[in-house]
Amino acid sequence: MDMPSAQQAIASNKDAWDESAQLHKDTDTWRALLASVAEPGFSCLDPTLTALLQDVGVAGKDVVQLCCNNGRESLSLFGLGARTVVGVDQSRAFLDQARELAALSPYSPEFIETEIHHLPERLHARFDIALVTIGVLGWMPDVARFMRQVATTLKPGGTLVMYETHPFLEVFDPLAANPLLPASSYFQREPFVLQESIVYEGQSAVAGPTSYWFVHTLGSVVSAAIAARLQIAHLQEYPHSNREELYDQYEDQTAQLPLCFTLTATKRLP
Repeated sequence: MDMPSAQQAIASNKDAWDESAQLHKDTDTWRALLASVAEPGFSCLDPTLTALLQDVGVAGKDVVQLCCNNGRESLSLFGLGARTVVGVDQSRAFLDQARELAALSPYSPEFIETEIHHLPERLHARFDIALVTIGVLGWMPDVARFMRQVATTLKPGGTLVMYETHPFLEVFDPLAANPLLPASSYFQREPFVLQESIVYEGQSAVAGPTSYWFVHTLGSVVSAAIAARLQIAHLQEYPHSNREELYDQYEDQTAQLPLCFTLTATKRLP
């Protein structure tokens, strides 16, 4: 199979996310969000990310979340004291959900539909913190280009905060007969070609539009941040899973795997 260009992959992934959006509304998670998002202290952030953001310092800051999905994490930032929050995503369907949640919230985030590699100038050098969370990097064909775009949003001295799945986990197939046996190379450059709807709430997979999932080694992520003039301040790996329940089986192993990581990096002064 011929591999798509970066732009073709981005366009295909956008279509796949738009088509999958409705699958995430008829869920207990969505109903729980509708019931809880009106609380001033609402947060869906886990203890790892909450502690990291508190350490970085969100209170009184201007924050952008890149690839914000349905905005639940963007809204959670207000509970940590963020002054303003902007959520960016390329999926109009998920941003519609974000605005639906925001309408029930006491806060007023801004949500912007744009392809991450073509951020509008009004987002440039505007934010104290740029947040990237679980399941973003795998949709990016070019992690170096992505990091350059992240850097454009930050004021000099601003901080990237990232909480992501560890790329080593991509070596394994959680549905295989032996899910602990490596099924692919950590250094694979070609994307996984997916023919299923994108779901992350534990539903059974259903056929869907073609999408492309890319594996970026931890080294390539760090190198991309450095090349974007982001100075690494913190990098920590963890043995807990922060992705779909299917991956919980990799926790608490005798020989424990790295399952996720956090990274912070500061935009260097001119």
